[in-house]
Amino acid sequence: MSQSNENKSRHSGDMARDKDLILVVDDSPTNLAIMNVVLRDIYQVITANNGSDALALAASEEPDLIILDIMMPGMDGYEICDRLKANPFTRDIPVMFVTAMDQERQEARGLALGAVDYIAKPVSPPIVMARVRNQLELKKQRDFLRRLSAIDGLTTIANRRAFEEDFDREWRRAIRLKSSIGVYLTDIDNFKSYNDAYGYLAGDDALRILAQAMSKAILRPGDLLARYSGEEFVGLMPDTDASGAAIVGERLLNAVRALSLPHAHSGTASIVTISIGVAICRPGPASDRAALFKLAGDALYAAKKGGRNQLRVFEMPTPVTTI
Repeated sequence: MSQSNENKSRHSGDMARDKDLILVVDDSPTNLAIMNVVLRDIYQVITANNGSDALALAASEEPDLIILDIMMPGMDGYEICDRLKANPFTRDIPVMFVTAMDQERQEARGLALGAVDYIAKPVSPPIVMARVRNQLELKKQRDFLRRLSAIDGLTTIANRRAFEEDFDREWRRAIRLKSSIGVYLTDIDNFKSYNDAYGYLAGDDALRILAQAMSKAILRPGDLLARYSGEEFVGLMPDTDASGAAIVGERLLNAVRALSLPHAHSGTASIVTISIGVAICRPGPASDRAALFKLAGDALYAAKKGGRNQLRVFEMPTPVTTI
């Protein structure tokens, strides 16, 4: 990542959509055309006519809803649904089946696989619109609750759970796209002595103030800052190289320095400061994301050992691939 593209989003799913995105999967061009006509005035519609394309589009475009025909040659709707639910990228996308079958056994099978509803053929546009609208509203409610569970109660930024989920998702994405990814660990310098001198309530206030200041210093929507534990913060920088990571790290350091929070007992400076360790890599299928996190910890240790109030960036060697 260079300065010129720091504000680019890491993938299409991060960009705000004007309309909800619906993926329609059917092997019949006529059926695809009908569903497109029914939905396109209100929703953004993308289509696939086979299972392989459907799975690829679901993972890359992250639609808000998938409308899936059951009876298709090769990979049928049941198998597609099963694979969608087994993939961490797509398992939370609601799936609606479209089928001419009306047997309860078939409907029960689909619901057991994780489908949320059925649409019967021939489709009725008002029924389709009503059921799609209901499922999208339910998804918005689930997403809202999920976001609440990923917020740190003290600082109101992302919590450790949110980081772990994002780290897993972005690691897999980096492997698939052959892109780089950065992890950073941030520790407040001499924070124990701050709590001892000013009290734990003042320490909580400082954590809140620092978290908000660092959050404002994170400019790209795709980047993440989270509270990891105590006075330790952690973050992700997808599609970022060492030089880009250094720019972001310096911005975080300066954002905290600019607060000028007094810390007479620091031993590092007269104000509250932070140390940052960053690890960068371009992962391959055999790479270990735990090793990248450990490398970030090593970089943080080096920053502290070097005098604190500074940044260290370590790069993990790119794995050698054989053809």
